[in-house]
Amino acid sequence: MPIDVAQALAAAPRTAGIAWGPEDVQLYHLGLGAGVPATDPDELRYTLESRLHVLPSFATVAGAGSPGVISGLSMPGVDVDLAHVLHGGQSVTLHRPIPVEGEAVATARIAAVYDKGKAAVLVLRTEVADGAGPLWTSDAQIFVRGEGGFGGDRGPSARAEPPAGAPHRTVERTVREDQALLYRLSGDRNPLHADPEFAKLAGFDRPILHGLCTYGMTLKAVVDTVLGGDVARVRSYVARFAGVVYPGETLRVRLWREEDRVRVTVGAADRDDAPVLTDTVVEHT
Repeated sequence: MPIDVAQALAAAPRTAGIAWGPEDVQLYHLGLGAGVPATDPDELRYTLESRLHVLPSFATVAGAGSPGVISGLSMPGVDVDLAHVLHGGQSVTLHRPIPVEGEAVATARIAAVYDKGKAAVLVLRTEVADGAGPLWTSDAQIFVRGEGGFGGDRGPSARAEPPAGAPHRTVERTVREDQALLYRLSGDRNPLHADPEFAKLAGFDRPILHGLCTYGMTLKAVVDTVLGGDVARVRSYVARFAGVVYPGETLRVRLWREEDRVRVTVGAADRDDAPVLTDTVVEHT
């Protein structure tokens, strides 16, 4: 079997130094569609260095995403075909607000391997700390088709009960035609998001938007509409990727407010609200 569970879990963590500055943060925010309208004071917090704050989902690209998902798939005990790999879900837990400029050490390891029958799920955990202590912990859930059935732990259920009642807010966010081209400059240069011929080989009519771009756009919508624009209120953010988004489409983001969290669903408004993000929760102060 290509995944040796015991070896993968016992493997020594990989560490890498990462660094970022205001331009990295601004580029990431622009890749999420920030800056419209360009002179809006609320948008200037994402685009102007003198007012800049950092959306917590920046954690997924800080240091150009190093060490990233591809690094995790080359861990000892993991030997899989990248064509069978899907990024199934992502979470980020903040230990304190991310500074606009910083240097840190990222430590990545395979934290769990689950047997879903027809697929295996690897949980790649990355812990990031700087000289002042822990900054964030992120988990990427990686589905590897065809590698299940080895008799392992199925892990926690991926499905949560859907939110009850009508959403408290519904907002729409249009994906620019060039958004994937801009977002990929933050580190994910997969041609699936830029090259039409490559996208066709992967089974898509045209290039698709990065799932982590949708992830960031959704958190920005929550921060801007529910949390008063205060990124420091976010404690954690988790989402499951349920479907693709094409540049030019409109995201319909539905928000349910609870005591210290916001539950979210995201659909493609142009395709009868086809699911894009599900099981999505933002915990906040």
